[in-house]
This record gives sequence, structure tokens and C-alpha cells, in this order.
Amino acid sequence: MSASTGDARIDVMKTYKLYIGGKFPRTESGRYYVVNDADGKAMANASLASRKDFREAVRAARGAQAGWAGASAYLRGQILYRCAEMLAGRAAQFESELVAMGADATSASKEVADAVDLLVYYAGWCDKVTQVFSSVNPVSSSHFNFSLPEPTGVVGAIAPAEQPLLGLVAQVSPALSGGNACVALAAEERPLCAISFAEVVHSSDVPAGVLNVLTGSPAELAEHFGSHMDVNAVVYAGADPELAKAIAAAAAGNVKRVVLRSSQDDEPSPYHILDTQEIKTTWHPIER
Repeated sequence: MSASTGDARIDVMKTYKLYIGGKFPRTESGRYYVVNDADGKAMANASLASRKDFREAVRAARGAQAGWAGASAYLRGQILYRCAEMLAGRAAQFESELVAMGADATSASKEVADAVDLLVYYAGWCDKVTQVFSSVNPVSSSHFNFSLPEPTGVVGAIAPAEQPLLGLVAQVSPALSGGNACVALAAEERPLCAISFAEVVHSSDVPAGVLNVLTGSPAELAEHFGSHMDVNAVVYAGADPELAKAIAAAAAGNVKRVVLRSSQDDEPSPYHILDTQEIKTTWHPIER
């Protein structure tokens, strides 16, 4: 017997969960919101992450960061390259999600291709950034003096609403390339690709906790990105100046680095890696 009582059937909408610590938990708050397609029709549910979800994601990132930073730069590059491979293999899925959220087919195809290329680019920089940005400094004492970049630790990244896949990848991939762990907040109204990207990361040998993806409201969570004492830097690429100001104000209390980028600033650059690096200087005595 047919499960439907008439000619039309009710679609079962997918509920997109969070990605925290290598798992896909439901939000602890039990809150969800409806994601609409380009025609304003409901097509999915997304988790409305809470402050507690954010704290759990930061805890997972902190626990994973040392191991990720301690892995060889070559290995990090191989893992990010694997993410690019798997994203390319699922390109049709991501293109269909982007089209469903309002993109045209041509721009959706380009956005997925650009995201793949961006991952490849930063994968290639993993074992080169230290060589390029390190230095041997001239000093007037009997010492060798070296400066080199090191990961700042846990990076919070808030993705822009424009180009929700490429925008997310553009914020997290340089931070991951440099050995940081990330807590990312997806574009609120267009979050589907972010959780699908988390599925790619999950199956690409990225250690659990290195990347955590939340969905929800920037207005609710942005201040916590800035004020949390165990987040070392925040990258915001959105177009809301008031939200940027709120993040900076919250971060001032713990002298956290805040990186503000244009929502269209997705051009690859090694300086985006340097944005979430600290420069460590070491003095070594010269034996006479």
C-alpha cells in the first residue's frame, strides 16, 4: 500500500547537523531553522548552534591543534590535497546545493572549481611557508638570531554569505595550512555546502577536531568568537560592519587578533597564511 494518501507526497527534508570533534552531533539546544531555496520554499533544516556548541567546538579544536601543528608540513599538505581531490569528486553534489540556494549553474560550477583550486594552492604552501617567511637576523652580539612563523593556535572563522562554499574554504584553508585548528561558522542562510564540506574533511584524514563547522546565527555567536579566552584569532569576511565592530570589541578584552577581510577577498595568497601565524624569535649563543 502506498504511504501517501493522495497523488502528492511530502518530501522528507534533510536536517544538517554540526561537525564537532570529528562527529556530527545535533545541537545541544535542540534548535533548528529552516533553509529556503531560491524560490523561498523550505528545502532543509539546519542546526542553530548555541554558545555551548561553540565551547565544545573550541575544546575539540584545542585538543587537536598540537598534533596537527606537530605533524610534518608535507603530511599536512598531502591531507589538504586529499580534501581537494574528494571535493572535486563530489563536485556535482556541491553544484546542485549551490544552485538550490540561488546560484546559477555557471557560477556554481566555477565556485566549486575555485574551491578545489584554493585547497590545492594552500596544500602546496604547507611545506614552503616557513622557508619563505623565516629569517636569520643580524645582531651585534655573539648569537645566531632566527625568526620563524608558528601557528597561533585555535582560529575562529566566520564565512561570508556570498559564495558560501568558496568563502568558507578561503577562510579555513590558509589557517589549516599553517598548522592551526579551526572553528568555522557557515553562512547563516546558505549553510548546506558547509556541512557537506565537513563530510569531505571527515573522510580525508584530517584529524578529528582540527576543523569544526557550526551553523547558526552570526549575530548570536560572533561575540563569543571574540570573547572566548581559548580562541587565539578570529577571521571575519562578512559584509556587516556592525558585526565586525562587535567582534573587535569582544576581542579587545583578551588582546585577540582579529583579521577582517572583504567578502570578495578570496584570491589565494601566502600572506593569508601569515595572518594566523605568530613570529617566534630564537637566540642561540655562538661558542668561541
